[in-house]
Amino acid sequence: MILNKNNNFTILLAGILSITIGVGVARFAFTSLLPSMLEDFLTIQYAGLYASINFSGYLAGAIFAMFIKDINTKVRYFRIGILLSIITTFILATTTNEIFWMISRLLAGFGSAMVLIVGGSIVMVKLNYENKTKAMGIYYTGIGSAIVLCEVVSQFVLLQNSWNDAWMVLVLYASVISIFVVYILSFDKEIKKDAPKHKFSLKIFTPYVIFLTLAYFTAGVGFVVQGTFLPDIIHTLPGLDEYGSLVWLCVGIAGIPSAVIWMRLAHNYGSVNIIIVVMFLHIAGILIPTFSNAVFLNLISGALYGSTFIALVALFMTLGGKIAPQNPVVLMGAFTAAYGIGQVVAPLYSIKLISMFGNYDSTLYLTAFIVFVGVVFLFLAKKVESNKL
Repeated sequence: MILNKNNNFTILLAGILSITIGVGVARFAFTSLLPSMLEDFLTIQYAGLYASINFSGYLAGAIFAMFIKDINTKVRYFRIGILLSIITTFILATTTNEIFWMISRLLAGFGSAMVLIVGGSIVMVKLNYENKTKAMGIYYTGIGSAIVLCEVVSQFVLLQNSWNDAWMVLVLYASVISIFVVYILSFDKEIKKDAPKHKFSLKIFTPYVIFLTLAYFTAGVGFVVQGTFLPDIIHTLPGLDEYGSLVWLCVGIAGIPSAVIWMRLAHNYGSVNIIIVVMFLHIAGILIPTFSNAVFLNLISGALYGSTFIALVALFMTLGGKIAPQNPVVLMGAFTAAYGIGQVVAPLYSIKLISMFGNYDSTLYLTAFIVFVGVVFLFLAKKVESNKL
């Protein structure tokens, strides 16, 4: 059964494992290993720059992915994404050259988009379920699983070895797992299926949609600061220098069921209402390290982050599909671009503020304020939508 390309369990397993390669190894392992690299050779300025470059690559890949219609072409780009995830990680394991790292992080970002977005569409096509949306909620548990796996592997290697060795172990893991992933997420023969064509119309960008897009931009900002620096944020708090890894592990554990739970609540209570609740919890998680160095509260901070950032992606993307069911590509592309711009901008202002004040507090305050502005946009979206009724 495990090698059956058409078995639903096997397809979902391959999808989740692909996320551990494209999102875990190629993206979040950088966060896991950041404190060790900062202690050895990396500066916080370069860490922020590499994060911004990585998300630039992801943004380009995400927008590009929206316009790949042919499923056979998607399979080819998915394989390219897996290959890029492995090669770019190998570069991090074998050199500290700044130019090579910049190129590596850019291509890793593009590869991550190919794996997560294009791979997700392949999983969707292959699954044999009546309600594929619910099944895709299981697929997105792979993001939390990826964080947990890469954190556990990284910290285990670091007990006796260096961050270079941790990168190399992750390369070996990704290389072995990729054989299974690439085999399962493919087709025995080319699929002949014409993609439906819909006319582009700016009418889709109503005030309601514009406010939602602006809110999703702020969610991108909120995601990337903790997603890049959280272990080091905890590492710099008095008395918590040994707890960064544990807090980051909480992020992954809390993230595993988050999309499924919050999407169920959105179905019952309305998407925008639940997104507002999630963003308020996200703000709370951002602010906790600024006023407390209590272990328990900072573990909660990690859990709040993990349980909200994955959920926000799932909630916004699902809402976009509901708003424009006949032409979701354009709206999801706009949402993704807004989120991606937030991801690119946030590390850049972060390293500036960290350099100015010598700690993370001002960065976290500004990030929390920006996410709060996103909540305001959501209330405005609710208001303009209710005025239409």
